[in-house]
Amino acid sequence: MEADAKAEHAGLSAGEAAERLRLEGPNELPRRGRRNLSRILRDVLAEPMFALLLGAGIIYLLLGDHLEALLLLIFASLSVAIAVIQEARSEHVLEALRDLTSPRALVIRDGQRQRIAGRGVVRGDLLIVSEGDRVAADAVLIEVRELQVDESLLTGESVPVHKRRGLDIESDMHPGGDDSPCVYSGTLVVRGQGLAIVRSTGPHSEIGRIGQTLEAIETAPANLSRQTAAIVRIAAGIGLVCCILVILLFGLLRGSWIDALLAGIALGMSMLPEEFPLVLTVFMVMGAWRMSQGRVLTRRAAAIEILGEATVLCTDKTGTLTENRMAVAVLQATGDPRFEIHGSDVPTHLHHMVQVAALASANNAYDPMDQALQSLAKASDCERTHGELVRVYGVQPGRLAYIQAWRDPPDGMFIAAKGAPEAIAQLCGLEEVSRIQLLREADRLAEDGMRVLAVAEATAAGEPAKDPFVFNFHLLGLVGLADRLRDSVPAAVAQCRAAGIRVVMITGDYPVTARAIARQAGIDCDRVLDGATVAQMDDAEFQAAAKQASVFARIMPNEKLRIVRALRATGAIVAMTGDGVNDAPSLRAADIGIAMGGRGTDVAREAASLVLLDDDFGSIVQTIRLGRRIYDNLRKAMGYIIAVHVPIAGLALLPLITGLPLILGPVHIAFLEMVIDPVCSMVFEAEAEEANIMRRSPRAAGTPLLSLPLVTWGLVQGTTAFAFLASLYAIAVHSGLPDGDVRALTFVSLVLVDLGLVLVNRNFSASLRDLMGQRNRALIWISGVAVALLGLVVGTPLGRELFRFGPLHADDISLVAFLVIATVATLEAAKRLWRERLGR
Repeated sequence: MEADAKAEHAGLSAGEAAERLRLEGPNELPRRGRRNLSRILRDVLAEPMFALLLGAGIIYLLLGDHLEALLLLIFASLSVAIAVIQEARSEHVLEALRDLTSPRALVIRDGQRQRIAGRGVVRGDLLIVSEGDRVAADAVLIEVRELQVDESLLTGESVPVHKRRGLDIESDMHPGGDDSPCVYSGTLVVRGQGLAIVRSTGPHSEIGRIGQTLEAIETAPANLSRQTAAIVRIAAGIGLVCCILVILLFGLLRGSWIDALLAGIALGMSMLPEEFPLVLTVFMVMGAWRMSQGRVLTRRAAAIEILGEATVLCTDKTGTLTENRMAVAVLQATGDPRFEIHGSDVPTHLHHMVQVAALASANNAYDPMDQALQSLAKASDCERTHGELVRVYGVQPGRLAYIQAWRDPPDGMFIAAKGAPEAIAQLCGLEEVSRIQLLREADRLAEDGMRVLAVAEATAAGEPAKDPFVFNFHLLGLVGLADRLRDSVPAAVAQCRAAGIRVVMITGDYPVTARAIARQAGIDCDRVLDGATVAQMDDAEFQAAAKQASVFARIMPNEKLRIVRALRATGAIVAMTGDGVNDAPSLRAADIGIAMGGRGTDVAREAASLVLLDDDFGSIVQTIRLGRRIYDNLRKAMGYIIAVHVPIAGLALLPLITGLPLILGPVHIAFLEMVIDPVCSMVFEAEAEEANIMRRSPRAAGTPLLSLPLVTWGLVQGTTAFAFLASLYAIAVHSGLPDGDVRALTFVSLVLVDLGLVLVNRNFSASLRDLMGQRNRALIWISGVAVALLGLVVGTPLGRELFRFGPLHADDISLVAFLVIATVATLEAAKRLWRERLGR
């Protein structure tokens, strides 16, 4: 067909295709709310910390202190660069999602076949679709060869539909039903080939129109974002008030308004927790990146934080719990008992039936049942050929059987057939008693959750007839095929149970099949609700039943939404998987929507929060584990931020109250921020998970990020650190050291104590001794860089001039080391008393 299409149809020219792509846009859903680099930069520059750094730099310029002004501006530029890079990475995560999930398309342009990205398909393109392809756009067929398409993602129909050639290119396009001349974006070709003219792309396709409706649904801002914004606003307000009071008091009492302004800015910078939004951004972006390494793409950052709250995980069966790969499970020759297949062990008396079933399967098949039969024949050494293939009788609406005629030397033919038992019974001309017996045996296999095929053979002389009914077929028996459970599923389900997460299976299969798979997976299957029973329940009855049932069978995609709403009405935090357009409402309604990336549609992906690229249930559980780790580490980072700001603010305010020499100016605060920012973001983000992370119950929905115990613990750490540092400062002043020496001694101690606080906050449930063998490369690198920069500042004349430091001596360094060790040891002792308050 492809050669014929190439000869008769030249398709669009490259120039025409490029012009239509420019005018009508790419073949993808619109990207609402995408931020470009200039918008990201504008948002970052609006942060208060940058304004304070810029203000301090301008004051130093007015004072003629160009070096200090330049240093502040360098610090400000580095902070902006870090934030912009991290924000840009979050946008790239979404781009990666679209690139990884965009189907490829085979088109004819300038008379040549070209394989292009699906987003490059335009209206008017000649689109070649073949077995195994996912259709890239809505199109009308102009050539067809035994084409069958799975449109379940659009219509919910469980069987593929047949396609015919379209006589009217402008005919109405509505998915569903046999003998339609149209194919639709996102649907899957399961048999045959076709050549089609593209009618609609992107938002104008059937999937695109539904996708646009879902795009219009606004989602609430993430809980963590709201909490963080509120905390920053409150802290900024308090800091502003303190800044103004300090300026007024310092200016009135000391008479130097320029110094008062610099002192006020330093205090404001010390009290402003501008790291909170930075940390939240870094954690969400890096969390999305880590999930992508596990074949899970993040579309909405809010899903990462909610993962730790999930109490119910709803999953479909096929392809998620199972391998989505059919395998022969049972062989039953006519008149014999069934034989269960394990691996490739096939008894000799069944070899012939396996051979015939394989000969009745398409070469290079995409159909999973054909693949399973050919694989078994090859693995059990049952392969057999009968010369060349001379004729194929494809599946038709009135004959649900696939028949292939093979040349059988010297002059005969061998005809192999397989298909629906009732169709094979008709081909074989079975008497009523035999037909009923065959269908009864087939029903028994189907009730055990298997797809059932009957197999028959015939021989003939001469050339193949047009009608296969003229052959004298002989029934060989039945084949039962099943989709086996993934090896990783039982362990993953066990992890969910240990973590307090109930796994609910929702499938369109029969209740018997659903119960069997649930039992193998370790899912509670004492009560199974089927679609008919669910339909008869009112909402109150169904909510009560949903709290008990963990298996839902014979459920249509549009009934998933009711299940999600019922579970949420009981107070559950629901994660839901889905792949089709009909699944989109339930994915959007769930607290965490998880779309299947391998077999799902763009609409399902747009509605979901997460996209599972390998469709494996084990990946979902690993994602929940990672979500809990991210939230844990985020709390550690937030506690650390509170802890380090207390001694910084205290040392900025103490000299103003006591009249002693100033320690911290804007340049010192800027240096501290350059240390604190990567520590609280990259170091804590890279921290390993705690040992009991999947043995805890899900945290309560809406739990505040900064809980009272966490804030209190942060204040205890900060107050303890400030007490040690203030004591050192007071001793240095009363010892008669010059102001520069006092400032250097106190500042170096402050930086190293801040790094020591990282060790205290690395793990809530383990001591520092337990963590000695647990490496954190980010901590090693950042600590090394911070200490090296500190050495340059203290050890070089230029650095001491910029920071107004005096020299440090060996006894000073020993005193600093003692102070840091004493602070960390005291806090480690205190941490044991706070573990219960921290929920560990």
